[in-house]
Amino acid sequence: MSPERDDLLAYPRPSVAADVVLLTVADGELNVILRKRDQGSHAGEWMLPGTMLRERERLGDAVLRCLDTRMHIQGRSPRQLHVFDDPGRDERGWVLTVTHLDVLPLSELTLGLEHGHGQLRPVSEVHGLPFSHDEIIAWAVKMVRWEYGQAPDPWNLLDSQFTMTQLRQAHDAVAGTVHQKDTFRRTMEPLLEALEERAVPPGGNGLGRPARIYRKRPDGYQPVLIMA
Repeated sequence: MSPERDDLLAYPRPSVAADVVLLTVADGELNVILRKRDQGSHAGEWMLPGTMLRERERLGDAVLRCLDTRMHIQGRSPRQLHVFDDPGRDERGWVLTVTHLDVLPLSELTLGLEHGHGQLRPVSEVHGLPFSHDEIIAWAVKMVRWEYGQAPDPWNLLDSQFTMTQLRQAHDAVAGTVHQKDTFRRTMEPLLEALEERAVPPGGNGLGRPARIYRKRPDGYQPVLIMA
């Protein structure tokens, strides 16, 4: 066994990328935001927003820089998701990526989408992306779906107050399947606080039973971003 060396230049060093999985709900299903690459060997192809780590730059700063300059998204705090380090994942060389995850309402993506920097794509239709991005998205989707199975809207896709129907529809979209109404209600109600207000019936004509409004309990369970 060779002795440890303090000279770091004696060891091979990979390039480090920071890729960001941005998920949202659109048209009743879970979507991922892709960005068209404008230069390089994959110019014109759609892939995850990402950037290469600059010298002495923190990963979190690289992620925020990427979101700001490439997607016009500010004020978010993406979570670190996973390190993808297959040496063959990038044909350009040895590049490992520290991926980050954020799930946000569609309204916060408007600017990037309007300027053509981003494209919504249902997660069920993601195939053939470069740089192992299919695998990265699948990992993120699995994580988010697990979280939504543990707690009501843990990523705050909805407003702070919502009806049970709105909550179930959000969970249906994330899960990619329809939850049984009564079972979903029994699972979620212990984690929610019912408010005195009632939702205005559609059309505001006073017909129909007003739906109860809920909010998440402040002491409710919050999932931890881990994966075995």
